[in-house]
Amino acid sequence: MTYAYARAAAACLALLGLAVSPAHAEPRDPWVRAWGANGAGQLGNGSVLPQQTPSGVRDLARSDVRELAAGGGGDSSSFAVAVLNDGTVRTWGANPNGQLGNGTTDNRPFPAAVAGLSGASDVAAGVHSAYAVRGGRAFAWGANAYGQLGDGSTTDTNRPVAVQSLNKVTDIAAGCYHALALREDGTVWTWGRNNYGQLGLGTSTDRNTPQRVPGLTDVVEVASGCNHSLVRTADGTVKAWGYNTNGQLGNDTVEGSATPVDVRHLTDVARIFAAGYHSFAVLDGGEVRAWGWNGRGQLGDGTTVSRTTPVPVPGLADVNSLAGGYAHTVASLANGSVLAWGENSVGQLGDGTTADSPTPVTALPPGSGPAHVAASVVARSSYAY
Repeated sequence: MTYAYARAAAACLALLGLAVSPAHAEPRDPWVRAWGANGAGQLGNGSVLPQQTPSGVRDLARSDVRELAAGGGGDSSSFAVAVLNDGTVRTWGANPNGQLGNGTTDNRPFPAAVAGLSGASDVAAGVHSAYAVRGGRAFAWGANAYGQLGDGSTTDTNRPVAVQSLNKVTDIAAGCYHALALREDGTVWTWGRNNYGQLGLGTSTDRNTPQRVPGLTDVVEVASGCNHSLVRTADGTVKAWGYNTNGQLGNDTVEGSATPVDVRHLTDVARIFAAGYHSFAVLDGGEVRAWGWNGRGQLGDGTTVSRTTPVPVPGLADVNSLAGGYAHTVASLANGSVLAWGENSVGQLGDGTTADSPTPVTALPPGSGPAHVAASVVARSSYAY
């Protein structure tokens, strides 16, 4: 059922006063939603106009999407990539470096398939590059100036290529110009740009093939900000490395580290999430902790003070997922609502205004249905699915 057809059908039923049986009814809002900056068509609604409230991504039903990731470094260079439950991958938005993976460098304001890529299970997005996992192998496409495609070269490509010498991958994450992969054995492998030590190898040398991060074992989750990396181990501890000018490593300093350090005052962590220059953890009890840059209120603690160690986000509980862009954050809650906070200059908080907020505001009300959110890595577009 297409987006336009479904909307027309719903309108007809409403005019006739008819209701669909609850046992067979779709959720009230069945579409992937997007809002904020849209200069390259990254909201996927066929236009390039910004949106201050969530709009539907054309022909992309929420129930069909396994995972969605958003990339880009600005309003006119952002894009999105989604893997569907059938293993196919859709992309839309900016494409100057081939990050849509469709064999061209033309922008596209609506989702379309990445040709030749099926059976995928996971996706990630950097500033100008995209990634997918298929059968335990990692694939990448787009910009490659720093070796972030991991194929042994520094040549851009507009079609997926295999990341070298890496198998049994269970999770992948992307920063601005680097990537992390988690293998079945609990080891972490990184590649790409390394000017801030974001590869965790103890050096600042870029790598165009995956390298194992020394000393990391029993890792169960990876996440990446623009130039910093996070991992969670099986015992609920969190380690970080890379850029730290804003305290995003959470170790009570603003000094970068080229090797993993412990995030301080943080235990019993259930999930980790990294935004452009700030980070989050959800604890076993459901509480949320935040740290890093907070100049626009993106930590959600009611201030604009950056934090070098984790602080509570008041009133935020039952979080399904979190995502952050350059200076804003979005979250989906168990009640089907979506909240957002931080910078709102182009409507990226989705509340119909352009006013910043250092505390959460409502983008989608309870019952809307999305279980997950995404945000362009260092830009101003938001997604809920």
